[in-house]
Amino acid sequence: MAVIISKPGIDELSEVLGTLREWQDDAAPVQLHPGDVGWYWRFGAQQTAEALRTWSRDGRVLAVGLLDGATILRLTTAPDVRRDEELARQLVADVTRPEHGVLPEGAVNVEAPSGTLVNDLLAAEGWGTDAPFTPLLRDLTDPVEEAGVRVEVVGPDQVSERTAAQRASFDVSTFTDERWHAMAAGPLYADARCLLGYDDAGEAVGAITVWSAGPGKPGLIEPLGVHPHQRGHGYGTALTVAGAAALRELGSSSALVITESTRAAAVATYMSAGFERLPERLDRRRAG
Repeated sequence: MAVIISKPGIDELSEVLGTLREWQDDAAPVQLHPGDVGWYWRFGAQQTAEALRTWSRDGRVLAVGLLDGATILRLTTAPDVRRDEELARQLVADVTRPEHGVLPEGAVNVEAPSGTLVNDLLAAEGWGTDAPFTPLLRDLTDPVEEAGVRVEVVGPDQVSERTAAQRASFDVSTFTDERWHAMAAGPLYADARCLLGYDDAGEAVGAITVWSAGPGKPGLIEPLGVHPHQRGHGYGTALTVAGAAALRELGSSSALVITESTRAAAVATYMSAGFERLPERLDRRRAG
């Protein structure tokens, strides 16, 4: 049978997310993580469903994509079909033809795991590469050291502090209390933690959210932020260490984070928290 693209309904999300969890593996290339979908869930279940695409054959889901905005598709596949020609050609057809309802005309990006045939075929279609991203990984086999600052798990009384920390850390952030509650009501947040860090005066200095994909699987940091006026004091490192410890408590085998390679300070923060750099990843980009 042919490969079929679908937009899952809300009642199908649990099955899709379960499949995405199964594909997570420390030995696999860096790929779309359930936590990426969990973080997107701040926009609500309906919008999350609208942003997801699946590709199936004979009733089996082979690929999952998340439209992270109108022009970026974050894509991954089942481990055994990364070089499947029929799947790759259908994926390329769907992302290159606007009438297929995935990406519009003009400048767009596709993020796919390294080594997938879809990357090769997009290159053959004339797609270039975009600015590099740096993945970083910390093994969680051994216990994690103390963070060195006061860190608390965000509860109902700290939601406004959490969202304020996000907006202060990122100029374009639209994270509100309402969106935190939407995210926390999603099914993926049961295996996630939001943490707030505090200085000696009791002021919130930054926040981190971490997402488990289940016991024995890599967990994800998405996002981490520190107030601009609190940077340079080690709070980012401390929050990252605390996030790694939270993931270990949730059963994660490792902690993964991905950041733009140009953000040298962010890369240095993660490395100071015990993370190791992995090979850079390049999105495929079609110029406008």
